[in-house]
Amino acid sequence: MSKTIEFTDSNFAEEVEKSNTPVLVDFWAEWCGPCRMVGPIVDELAGEYDGKVKVGKVNVDHNPEISVKYGIRSIPALMIFKDGEVVDQIIGAVPKNHLKKQIDAQLV
Repeated sequence: MSKTIEFTDSNFAEEVEKSNTPVLVDFWAEWCGPCRMVGPIVDELAGEYDGKVKVGKVNVDHNPEISVKYGIRSIPALMIFKDGEVVDQIIGAVPKNHLKKQIDAQLV
């Protein structure tokens, strides 16, 4: 019942860059341990911010174009987009309350 969207090279522009609401994007990979720690938190945030923030994930192994476009060199990398621009970036596994603060700052 997750509200998390799978962003891909083919839908990223439409879903993220043209979104009217802020978007939290989790760049991750299956082999990444810290990504597996952050993943469930991102899923929870998708439910908590439903209707206010679009939340999704990009598998960097399956979507190299978008990962290169945004210079993803270290994962997990979480980016917050607003009006098609990156307004915040979080690298590495961080606690849920830290992510909530970053998201809330963009909802003002």
